Amino acid sequence: MPARTFILAHDLGTTGDKASLFDETGQLLTSSFAGYETTYPYAGWAEQNADDWWQAVAESSQALLAQLSIRPTDVAAVSFSGQMMACLPIDKTGQPLRPAIIWADQRATAEATRLAQAVGESAIYQRTGHRVSATYTGPKIMWIKEHEPEIYHRARAFLQAKDYVVYRLTGNLATDYSDASGTNLFNLNTLIWDQEIVQAAGIEARLLPQPCPSHQMVGYVAAAAARTTGLMEGTPVVIGGGDGACATVGAGVVREGDAYNYIGSSSWIALASPRPIYDPQRRIFNFAHLNPRLVCPMGTMQAAGGAYRWLKAWLCGEGQERGYQEMDRWAAQTPPGAEGLLFLPYLMGERSPWWNPAARGAFVGLCMRHGRGHAARAVLEGVAFNLRMILDALTEQGIELQALRLIGGGARSHIWRQILADIYGLPILRPRLLVEATSLGAAIAGGVGIGLWPGYDVAHDLVQAEAAEAPDPANQAVYRELYPIFADAYRALEAISLRLGQTASA
Repeated sequence: MPARTFILAHDLGTTGDKASLFDETGQLLTSSFAGYETTYPYAGWAEQNADDWWQAVAESSQALLAQLSIRPTDVAAVSFSGQMMACLPIDKTGQPLRPAIIWADQRATAEATRLAQAVGESAIYQRTGHRVSATYTGPKIMWIKEHEPEIYHRARAFLQAKDYVVYRLTGNLATDYSDASGTNLFNLNTLIWDQEIVQAAGIEARLLPQPCPSHQMVGYVAAAAARTTGLMEGTPVVIGGGDGACATVGAGVVREGDAYNYIGSSSWIALASPRPIYDPQRRIFNFAHLNPRLVCPMGTMQAAGGAYRWLKAWLCGEGQERGYQEMDRWAAQTPPGAEGLLFLPYLMGERSPWWNPAARGAFVGLCMRHGRGHAARAVLEGVAFNLRMILDALTEQGIELQALRLIGGGARSHIWRQILADIYGLPILRPRLLVEATSLGAAIAGGVGIGLWPGYDVAHDLVQAEAAEAPDPANQAVYRELYPIFADAYRALEAISLRLGQTASA
């Protein structure tokens, strides 16, 4: 190994790819971002161009290497984090056959229902760690087979975002346990594809890449990929993991009882556990951890930072990054509870706790005195109320938490951190890396893969967290009164949301 060892971690998110360079101490040296677009052809649909993923990885790699004048030979490994639960069919030449159907897409509702009826909702939950949902890859593959049979029959494989980029880098097809666990097709107890579920879905097993541990080295940068990315031909490539699993490690959650909250476009609360945690109501689910001896029980909501971004576009216009600071200021000047204004953050359907793709967002309680500050605070509180229901679903299974680590772009906001502390009734801790935690998790997988670190426990030492916000008793009293009203508002509008969705799609 050279005197300094550099790991290049790519985080293929919903809005773009972030390339980050870490050294052997886990220190972030520099990063570079290249964005891409999501298209929404119909209500409940969300797609991305897979070639945009590859172009973003190439651009961000070149820009990152140029920033510090790092020689390509100094990069010891490339590793990945990626958005999960996508569905990208490629043909025998490796070309995408259609745009990728990404995690936010809800079109495969009928297919999910059919799979649940064929195998049994409870049986699938116990074996995969997940309830059946249109969100997951398996039902999306079923949708393609049903509605685009010519594409299905031409497919060589169905890939996740990071797995497609790994294929472009190395020419090898692979996935890891964490991404496989987001398909509704993977047995979390045996760490292999569940043949009964795969067959019930009508999917040919040959179309599913071989799962492996997240620290598995799956190939080397090929000559053509080296010319495109600026990387050195022959650089080891480690498969890495899904963004949820990578964020878990990057937050330092690698030991039983550790827990964290991620707020990005979507949001989740997760912890590390030696075994899956099952909820009788199936509000929560379980992903494979980067460490194959652990799992990540969690609950995820669809639109968190995405809901705040939606509001910013309305109030401040697109592309106004300072708009977030403005909205935070307005929210901070507004009393807790937004003077009776509630926001249901269901702009893209919802996963936890409702598992309802037909759920829709709403402001409830609007009156003439409400202005932009009330709207901003209500959105922050609405996301926090939904996350509180996820937290309750975990703690009701016997989980005891003393504090929550907070990462992601939302962790930058002081007012949002305080709202979360007040609604959760828990202190908020801030790790050193807020936004780059997912990238750090991918880098740790890469370092473990090449022997730089002996195992994932290194994250406990690399990730330092400090106390941020503590619950305010006066605010807690307000939120205790509003919390059940928030849940009742969803239930009252549930049937109306379904009818509106049917009208919009007619």
